[in-house]
Amino acid sequence: MEEEREKTAAISLITDFGLKDGNVGVMKGVILSMAPEAKIVDVTHLIEPQNIVEAGLILLRSAPYFPKGTIHVVVVDPGVGTNRRPMAARLGDQFYVGPDNGIITMLLERIERSHQPVQMIQLDNPRYWLPDISNVFHGRDIFAPVAAHLANGVSLTSIGTPIYEIERLKLPRPEPTSYGLRGEVIHIDHFGNISSNIMREHLGDRPDVRVRLRDKEIKGMVRTFGDRPIGELIVLYGSTGNLIVSVVNGNAARVLGVRPGDKVEVHY
Repeated sequence: MEEEREKTAAISLITDFGLKDGNVGVMKGVILSMAPEAKIVDVTHLIEPQNIVEAGLILLRSAPYFPKGTIHVVVVDPGVGTNRRPMAARLGDQFYVGPDNGIITMLLERIERSHQPVQMIQLDNPRYWLPDISNVFHGRDIFAPVAAHLANGVSLTSIGTPIYEIERLKLPRPEPTSYGLRGEVIHIDHFGNISSNIMREHLGDRPDVRVRLRDKEIKGMVRTFGDRPIGELIVLYGSTGNLIVSVVNGNAARVLGVRPGDKVEVHY
């Protein structure tokens, strides 16, 4: 059997629970009752309801900034209570606990590209759950207690059975065209900035591009929000390298009426 691990100090939480109903607080209570020394970090609880892709994107963006051994509990779980598997995983030097519904696809792909260790477990050992399991709140009854046990040093192999294939999202990729690239909107943030799946690695530093989104064409890229006047539409790279469309001191999504899945065209 795998040896017990050292205790870890950090557990991050990403959910679509919102803040009104106390569900996040209940999960924290479960964790702290079992692992009182754990430091719990709220990444966000405002994921769009049932939006697995958005949850995966936020996990991808946030995980690299957490310390070794962090346990990321991500509960965006429209299949709760069905035959979808609860799972835990080692992803490089961190851990994931949550549903097997594709949330970790983007982070897992990054880990695999860098040849870091991966280990995946189906959570099928009720010893590490709460005694009574609801069909609608596995965040409280399964994922929070499992995270607490991991934080206390329990090994992955103790809490479940190894699995080798998991659900993966079929993520859209940018496509080359005769004029440049075609991608799509994958996220809209709190400020209304529109993130595409076109990355710096796909496009490089091309200041003279033209970006078309809905019926608007934006000419040229800028380096930062302050490079253009207030109210102007701009294109630049975001903090994680995605091509984004913004309005200086405004809300681009509202101005353009854009939603995730809308096409973004880049003309060289």
